[in-house]
Amino acid sequence: MLKFTPEHEWIQIDGDVAVVGITQHAQEQLGDVVFVELPATGKSFGKGAPAAVVESVKAASDVYAPISGQVIETNQSIVDDPALVNSDPMGSGWFFKLKVTKPSELDSLMDEKAYKMQLG
Repeated sequence: MLKFTPEHEWIQIDGDVAVVGITQHAQEQLGDVVFVELPATGKSFGKGAPAAVVESVKAASDVYAPISGQVIETNQSIVDDPALVNSDPMGSGWFFKLKVTKPSELDSLMDEKAYKMQLG
C-alpha cells in the first residue's frame, strides 16, 4: 500500500513495516540534494515529527514521520550518494524504515490520486 502526506513524503506499507521517502515533486522543488541526515536506528517518532533532514543547493528541509513508529533501518546509500534522492526518490532513494506502531494513522494519509490532485 502506497500513501502520501501533504508535506510530500511517501510511505510504502508491507505488513507492519513502512518504507519512507520523499516524492518526485519534493525532490524537484529541492533541486540537487547534497546532504542527508538520517535518524538513528531504534529511535521512535510520533506522526508528523521531524525524522530526517535533506539539504539541497537551494534549502534544507525536514523529512517528517508520516505515521508513528520505530526506525528499524536507514538507507546508508543516500548518505554516501545524496544524488540518489534526485535520481530515484521513490525507489533506491528511500530514507528509513519504520516498524508501524499505530496502523490506524494510515487512514489519514492520501492515496496517489488524492496526492496528485493536491499538486494541481
